[in-house]
Amino acid sequence: MKLSSILILFAVLLASCSEQAEEITVGSFNIRYHNSGDSIQGNGWEQRCPVVCNLIRFNDFEVLGAQEVLHDQLLDMLQGLPGYDYVGVGRDDGKTKGEYAPIFFQKEKCKVLKSGHFWLSEITDRPNKGWDAALPRICTWARFKDKVTGFEFFCFNLHMDHIGVEARKNSAKLVLNKITEMSPHIPVVLTGDFNVDQNSPNYAILEGSHLLNDCYKVAKVCYALNGTFNGFHINTKTESRIDHVFVSPDFKVERYGILTDTYRTQVAESTPQQNGNFPKEVSLTKYESRTPSDHFPVKVVLSY
Repeated sequence: MKLSSILILFAVLLASCSEQAEEITVGSFNIRYHNSGDSIQGNGWEQRCPVVCNLIRFNDFEVLGAQEVLHDQLLDMLQGLPGYDYVGVGRDDGKTKGEYAPIFFQKEKCKVLKSGHFWLSEITDRPNKGWDAALPRICTWARFKDKVTGFEFFCFNLHMDHIGVEARKNSAKLVLNKITEMSPHIPVVLTGDFNVDQNSPNYAILEGSHLLNDCYKVAKVCYALNGTFNGFHINTKTESRIDHVFVSPDFKVERYGILTDTYRTQVAESTPQQNGNFPKEVSLTKYESRTPSDHFPVKVVLSY
């Protein structure tokens, strides 16, 4: 074989290899905390839990940052998510009390090298409320290793305060400082309910940094028919995205989606109805559409 032919073959093989990228599916999902008021309105955790778990399994999230997860919900989700484990603690005592901001991950695909948490506050190492926050707020982190490729990355997951403006601003700055301190040379994913949308100055602190990109803005394919908060009201629409997934420039964002899945609950005393245009085997029964949570989950497919 001539030298020129060998060089051409080598170039083709090199180009082919360079186009092959590994992918990972990441999500953020505020599942809504378990409370009796939701049950009265027909949105109880008992009926939502199977939907939430099946949604996660179907979308095959390898890593998922969740928010508003109470301890009983955490146990329910682990039972409904075979093959998954988690890292995280309750924000009220650093153990099991209060809401978790856990990171769920597939055990077969991801290995936890390190993990921990810090409070979104001036005092980061123990439970407390920071700045003007109404409640204690926590950020969970983990350093993962892909068991197949050996690829390592950090994931941070948080839930910012819903009241404190200063708390949200300073929480954003704190998270950026932690990322710089803990993972200066390792790819990063940041998920969470930030309680600010894409028009907020506090969002700009994160999106405008050199550390992170908003997956919504840089995705090759973006599928977002609604914002991320629904309040259990299925027939409403918003442009506001308060749940975000940010990534460091090491990642390419192949796909971004806001999953507006619904499920149905039967209306009392409804009877099946048939339509002459349908086959006789088809009957329709009146049901009510519901959402698995008062937030829609965010799904991103990343390549590296």
